[in-house]
Amino acid sequence: MQEISDQFLVLAIETSCDETAAAVVADGTTVLSSVVSSQVDLHARYGGVVPEIASRAHVELLTPAVAQALVESGLEGHQLDAVAATVGPGLAGALLVGISAAKAYALAWKLPFIGVNHMEAHLYACFLEEPDLKPPLVVLLVSGGHTMLVAMDDHGRYRLMGTTVDDAVGEAFDKVARVMGLGYPGGPAIDRAALTGDPTAVRFPRAMPEGYDFSFSGLKTAVIRYVRENPDTPVADVAASFQAAVVDVLIAKSKRAVEETGATGLCLGGGVAANSLLRERVLDLCTAQDLRCFLPSRSMCTDNAAMVAAAAWWRYRADGATSMEVGAQPNLRLV
Repeated sequence: MQEISDQFLVLAIETSCDETAAAVVADGTTVLSSVVSSQVDLHARYGGVVPEIASRAHVELLTPAVAQALVESGLEGHQLDAVAATVGPGLAGALLVGISAAKAYALAWKLPFIGVNHMEAHLYACFLEEPDLKPPLVVLLVSGGHTMLVAMDDHGRYRLMGTTVDDAVGEAFDKVARVMGLGYPGGPAIDRAALTGDPTAVRFPRAMPEGYDFSFSGLKTAVIRYVRENPDTPVADVAASFQAAVVDVLIAKSKRAVEETGATGLCLGGGVAANSLLRERVLDLCTAQDLRCFLPSRSMCTDNAAMVAAAAWWRYRADGATSMEVGAQPNLRLV
């Protein structure tokens, strides 16, 4: 294990998708600054992220984001101990912007470079806000690109229990919201609409009840067909019923995963972790099972660089610096 000082300062950069982010974190737990420049408005008219637009926006926004993160932290580059960046998974062009910038900063300041797995960063958002969490844990990572149940036996030791076989849950939210005319991003839009709806109004399918893998494509198709065939059904009822179908599956599989692994806690991570019903049901599950529950703040659910810095601190302790030869890895796996 790499020896590091008690006050190890990491500047981290996150550009895996459509958020341009920079942060400075001390000791893997203390956020000194966290800057996120959202591109939601740029992509909203297209109903989803356009990779070329995202990459160009990162080029324009990253330098100001890093400068702001340093100013807010009260530090200069030479006072840092390392520079980290997300190397995958994500959009290839977007990743390259962040990786190239991080390497340039590391070389200029003569600091080690640390490459970070984006999904591991979401996992370490838990420890960023709740540093006394202790494995074994089950982590439900739910976002626009991923739906994963991960057993964390110890730091750096993961077992993938289940993943989506088709659409990620966030992708399903976006597509259903588009058909319902709720706009982009779909997750928050459906969450808002569902607040006044009846979750029992429509019985949508709960796919793949056995095992730990997920499938949301059939559910998405069922909602789209229902909306077209029943245009008079209140949007709020459809949204609530769809959301209930999604959360039922996530909770059922998380419950089984915790029971099978003997985990002492259940953590949420990823953009969909901001969903109100999912947070409520996870809390209920943990209370009923006497489990440690971690629900990230909404600012830590979406992509940010503070979580990248937290993961980088742990990764540096375990493996040391990353080779400067590493490139973008769009399909990088957690395990």
